[in-house]
Amino acid sequence: MLLNLHVKNLALIDEEEIEFSDGLNILTGETGAGKSIIIGSIGLALGGKGDRDLIRAGAEYALIELLFRTDSDQQTRLLTEMDLPVEEDGTILIKRKLMPTRSVFSVNGETVTAKQLRDLSEVLLDVYGQRENQRLLRREQQLMVIDEFAGKESEVLRAQIGKRYRELRQLLDEWENGDPGEAARRREADLLTYEIQEIEEAALKDGEDKSLEQQYRMMTNFRRISESVASAEQLIGGSSYGGSSYGADAAAEQITRACRELNAIADLDETLSQLAAQLSDIDNLISDFSRGISDYERSLSFDPQEFQAVEERLDLINHLKDKYGRTIEAVRTAQAERSDRLAELEDFENHRAQLEKEISLRQTELTDLCAQLTEIRRTAAEDFSVRMRAELLDLNFNQVQFEVRLQPLETESGFSANGADRVTMYISMNPGEPLRPLDEIASGGELSRIMLALKTVFAGKEDIYTFIFDEIDSGISGQTAWKVAQKLGRLSRDHQLLCITHLPQIAAMEDAHYLIEKVVSAGSQNSIDAPASDGTGTMTGSDGMVVAGHTATHIRRLSDEESTRELARMMGGELITQSTLENAAELKNQAVSFRAELL
Repeated sequence: MLLNLHVKNLALIDEEEIEFSDGLNILTGETGAGKSIIIGSIGLALGGKGDRDLIRAGAEYALIELLFRTDSDQQTRLLTEMDLPVEEDGTILIKRKLMPTRSVFSVNGETVTAKQLRDLSEVLLDVYGQRENQRLLRREQQLMVIDEFAGKESEVLRAQIGKRYRELRQLLDEWENGDPGEAARRREADLLTYEIQEIEEAALKDGEDKSLEQQYRMMTNFRRISESVASAEQLIGGSSYGGSSYGADAAAEQITRACRELNAIADLDETLSQLAAQLSDIDNLISDFSRGISDYERSLSFDPQEFQAVEERLDLINHLKDKYGRTIEAVRTAQAERSDRLAELEDFENHRAQLEKEISLRQTELTDLCAQLTEIRRTAAEDFSVRMRAELLDLNFNQVQFEVRLQPLETESGFSANGADRVTMYISMNPGEPLRPLDEIASGGELSRIMLALKTVFAGKEDIYTFIFDEIDSGISGQTAWKVAQKLGRLSRDHQLLCITHLPQIAAMEDAHYLIEKVVSAGSQNSIDAPASDGTGTMTGSDGMVVAGHTATHIRRLSDEESTRELARMMGGELITQSTLENAAELKNQAVSFRAELL
């Protein structure tokens, strides 16, 4: 359920906040007042496309906030599966900050992507407008409607069919492109044999390349290493005692003597004891280092033949890595793939026979799965047709006939990733007229009612609680408008509806009525000399001069009395008389009586 909408700096809106009610929320106002901005802001907050032109002139950004409450455990579960946070009380605060170069989206304080919000919108609400009318006319969309009506079983089968169909297409592509001819097969087999032998003869070992690279580095830097090691040993051994040099162990020998001198007096002073201990540690380190560097120097050697062998082996390994993969493991994988392909070529006829068998198996599986789905669709189509006809009768299609027909798919294979059926919705709206495809005869007003009937049929099957109807009253009036109002009234008993309308019959059925109006202002409204509007948006000062106005869209919830007056405006135009007020009051009373019967 949508609890609250907060909009700031969007198009003609300075800042508006709306608390929505359960049941039927009606939004009315003059043409151009900004009703589409209010509904559009909800779509923007849920990841819809928006550009910098939507930011109100002079503002740095636009902000839209939606506060929802989950309406079922299923909704909460779906949100959790989407890794979106939900508060303990079930509320979901969605924010979009629209800036000139980018947008920032968040859900309960956690930043999310536009795609996540679009996925979220499919869980929280369903928006109906004129585009949905046109979508219903497309045959592929009609197939989706029946599958959605059929429910989980249809969804599972469609997923299985899609997977099998993709596998079949891959096998068929292999069949069509897998026979290059005997000469080409022979050439490919020769190349594969050479490449497999090249890798086998290399006899690669795990980690061999890293070890060889380390050896090669040592050998190519042998002179630098040996000179530096010798210099280090000489420097350590170059300390003198009594003017004489003592060789490699001179430094260690002199430190040892210093240790003996300090140890002899260490017990005379604590500081001397600490210094003696430190020098003893140094003595041990120098001794270890002297032995280590001497051993290392003695181990140094350079064999030109060994260097050449390492270099050649590295060249071979790098050649194979350049040709078959970046690692030894990748080279081995390439060898295995080539061996498999060579086996296929050497046993080509058997491979083709096996491929043909797999294709036949997939076709049989697809045929069976499609037959199951067709039967589910046929049952769903019959049930859907009955329910749609009942709903259409309620919407003043007095002699309507409605039928959903399934026909075989006209493709070479007889099926696609969506099964083996094409669905067409047929309708006849007058006695004696034959049933004809929906897309050939339905007008705008008729489509609006058909879509409302469809939404009513689906209302009990979907987890969505909130529906938005943007001018569902297109092309209808009179008694038909009252029938549509009654249908909305019934639907609102179990769902939250937001409905923009121009018809008083529909507006009268409200549980909450909101007026959207465009206000033009300039200067202080409390000033005696404040400019006045002439009703066109132009402001005129007390001296008759034209003053630039500030235009803004506002929305507010109407009281019962204000709602009646708004209905009178919708019924009677600019001049509201006592008679139109009485008619509006009577219309509201009829709506109240109808809603009372639904309880």
